[in-house]
Amino acid sequence: MQRFSVHVLLLSIIANLMIASHTNAVSSNSLTVTVSGLRNQKGQICLSLFSEGQGFPNQSGRAIEARCLKAGEAPVAVTFSNLQLGSYAVAVIHDVNEDGTLNSGFFGIPKEGFGFSRNPKIRTGPPKFKDAAIFVAGQSTNIQIQLKYFL
Repeated sequence: MQRFSVHVLLLSIIANLMIASHTNAVSSNSLTVTVSGLRNQKGQICLSLFSEGQGFPNQSGRAIEARCLKAGEAPVAVTFSNLQLGSYAVAVIHDVNEDGTLNSGFFGIPKEGFGFSRNPKIRTGPPKFKDAAIFVAGQSTNIQIQLKYFL
């Protein structure tokens, strides 16, 4: 009986150590996004990180994390930390007038700069999540987003 108790105790200690190391591995993953192609240093750069297609790319309220920072010398780098392994997509806007939205003109053509992870070709509308998705598979994933300006 004593032998059984020792084995159970050892197994529970090993299991706890494995769970703790797995938890640390999951929460230590990061994604660094470098944004280039900034037309000027006016306004702010806003990035939204999505873990699913719902709300991507226009509803930053559905993003798992959103950040805005003053526009400055390009390139601008932002790191999202404590991510789980998985697929993510990033939407970026150069919010010149600092109103928190991508302003558009006639026919919905954006007046401000924008970009997406994987830099997909833009045709008649924004890309789908699957076209912009990248996989965070290790402790440090780095991507570059080139801003586009139509007007």
